[in-house]
Amino acid sequence: MPRHAHLVDLTLPDFGMPTVEPTIPADTYRARLSLLAERGREANYDVFAVYGDREHFANLTYLTGFDPRFEEALLLLDLAGSNRPILMVGNEGWGYTNVSPIKTDLELVLFQSFSLMGQPRDASRPLATVLREAGVGPGKRVGVAGWKHYTLAESDTPEIWLEIPSYLADALRALAGPANVLNANALLMDASTGLRAVNEVEQLACIEFAACFSSQSVRNVLFGVAPGQTELEAAELMRLNGLPLSCHIFLGGGERATLGMVSPSLRRLRRGEPFTTAVGLWGALTCRAGFLAESAGELPGGIRDYVERLVAPYFEAIATWYEKMAIGATGETIYRAVHDRIGAPFFGVGLNPGHLIGLDEWIHSPIYAGSQERLRSGMALQVDVIPATGTDYFTTNIEDGIALADELLRDSFAQEFPEAWDRIQARRAYIQDSLGIRLAAEVLPFSNLAAHLPPFILAPGRAMRME
Repeated sequence: MPRHAHLVDLTLPDFGMPTVEPTIPADTYRARLSLLAERGREANYDVFAVYGDREHFANLTYLTGFDPRFEEALLLLDLAGSNRPILMVGNEGWGYTNVSPIKTDLELVLFQSFSLMGQPRDASRPLATVLREAGVGPGKRVGVAGWKHYTLAESDTPEIWLEIPSYLADALRALAGPANVLNANALLMDASTGLRAVNEVEQLACIEFAACFSSQSVRNVLFGVAPGQTELEAAELMRLNGLPLSCHIFLGGGERATLGMVSPSLRRLRRGEPFTTAVGLWGALTCRAGFLAESAGELPGGIRDYVERLVAPYFEAIATWYEKMAIGATGETIYRAVHDRIGAPFFGVGLNPGHLIGLDEWIHSPIYAGSQERLRSGMALQVDVIPATGTDYFTTNIEDGIALADELLRDSFAQEFPEAWDRIQARRAYIQDSLGIRLAAEVLPFSNLAAHLPPFILAPGRAMRME
């Protein structure tokens, strides 16, 4: 018999905040580089190049712990030789390379063309010289990773589409031959087989750490926002602490809220209008959307069935998303769980209902129509189902992160990160006992909002629950 969602009074517990910050050990980075080299050789590459810049840093940071902050960087792995990995950085990246736990394993090369314009350019060796030292040469197959790979839906030759700067692609092709420089992002980012699709226990702990802060920031807004505040004043409630962002801060009301990804402004918030807010940090994003009201009576007359028409079926879909989450489940199973309930045109759900999350907000997604890709232990996933009604009903939104962990991984997490494990167990209890959502043992909720969805932002203690 179908279960339905209802709006009820709920007390959202205080799940606590971290007092211990997890880190990624040097040996984990070494293991990642070793595994990438092994996978690269299996794919018949001789050299592997990983590009990064301020926005597209995740593959490089995953492998080295170093992220470009103002500049670009390039990691070169000679898969056929015994050379140390080469990390090319600009002027301002040179000192910051000390952030990498494996700096001594790398050969650092100053390449000042990565630096900001106007800075010195007189201490760099030619690009071609460095590439040759890394093993790039005639007939050598070079795998290139930036931040995307492509499919036959986009090109007849997706393997030669590169999203790195042209001057780097040109230099590699000039040395190795155009046909030998190939997009190899899939080795890192494929939704099933990519190295970054499955996380070590330390990485999961870092993701939970970030999720605590991203979700607490959004929680602070939900429980503190008020009509008359400017959007900037509402955003101050987030109490951001300097952890690195994975995307811009979102917060907007009224017509600006319908833009979705809008940054806060000096516009004043008004009672009864649409409202949205989100915070994304490395490893976690939390979002909520609804109306800046206390009840349906404060909404325009034509949409006072907002909860019944939109929010209740949406929450039922989200509950089923959680309940179908399991190791071995196919992407189609999760896709169907959502679209069987809110697949009608009114709801306007167009993007994948969920995706892998990591240092970047969206790595890839195994969840799509017909997907036979299976979810695996160690995956970190974002519940990310966004109705785009295009009507006065606006939207409702609940974005939080979880992980899937088999018994061995759960035992390791509990032993190595007991404080975080206690938060996870408290969230599981709230989701199951208070929200009526049944969770498989392998589902680890990371958000301090824990699937709590208040349709009316000015009444954050009234939220959706499955009967």
